[in-house]
Amino acid sequence: MSSVKEEGKDRVIFVTKEEHEAPSNAELVEEDPDDPYEERGLILPNGEINWNCPCLGGMASGPCGASFKEAFSCFHYSKEEVKGSECLEQFRGMQECMQRYPELYPQEEDKETQGGPSETDPSKQDSAPEPTPTPAAPVQDSSPSTAPADTPPPSNSSASG
Repeated sequence: MSSVKEEGKDRVIFVTKEEHEAPSNAELVEEDPDDPYEERGLILPNGEINWNCPCLGGMASGPCGASFKEAFSCFHYSKEEVKGSECLEQFRGMQECMQRYPELYPQEEDKETQGGPSETDPSKQDSAPEPTPTPAAPVQDSSPSTAPADTPPPSNSSASG
């Protein structure tokens, strides 16, 4: 026989092996297509923006949430040939807001001026490092190379991996 245990907000139901093996008789409730808390992705079935989507990473809330929503809405509903080209002022306003809160919205320049990417931790690097000169390999043959001129030199990164 099953038993129920309440643990704070959770309800734990213990069932016997026989109860678990029996087919479920649970009735599924039809979902409400207008439920704003239902996970439906960025764009709701009615075409509106789902501001609760975790994909926005909390950008729709916080001190710059209103300017983010204004800029993102402008882009989403844009009918211009170059989508969002009429939204430059809204995105500029959002950027200015974000610059007022550098602790919440770090800028790329801020990361570089604070010592740049870590030399020892590659996960801290924003982009590929600038190429550094490597010692030339010993020349084995003095004949001209047969590789086309636009072929890039071999990469040393595969040897380190």
